[in-house]
Amino acid sequence: MSCEVFSHVCCETVQRRLSETNATCIVATESGLMTADSNMKKTFNFRFIDAPSKVVVELTNESEMTLKSIEVLTIFLKDEETPGGGPSQAHIRFDGVKSMQPGEKTVLSHRTWINGKPVEADHDQMERLKLIAHQANPYALEISWEDSEGKMRFQRIPVRD
Repeated sequence: MSCEVFSHVCCETVQRRLSETNATCIVATESGLMTADSNMKKTFNFRFIDAPSKVVVELTNESEMTLKSIEVLTIFLKDEETPGGGPSQAHIRFDGVKSMQPGEKTVLSHRTWINGKPVEADHDQMERLKLIAHQANPYALEISWEDSEGKMRFQRIPVRD
């Protein structure tokens, strides 16, 4: 099959899947297509907790099923030093969570990396994800997990009030 034919078939499949599922997003994975439906109940909720030494994120499983292999994708922070922005110098990586029971809450372990190296707690950048009054926040938590049927799912939660 030529590249043009493959692209056309793939595009038709994605368009059909969008209309069939009322999805807002489709992500292609090695095992197939994964949809994110804007009308379905949100599986996760989160909040920031101001701990004594740093800000942390608490994730809550709002679903009625046990979820496995929960991962929050790395958040690349906007460069504050380069006028007009530039390549990200800092990012926050989160440790995965093996599983969460319905209604369970867990504090996500994270580490800030700057210029490709992990930094000490006094240089943690999690505070930058929190809202600042009257400023737009470009960040979101992008979460993937495996449901009770073994299907991979995805949810994007913008960081806002």
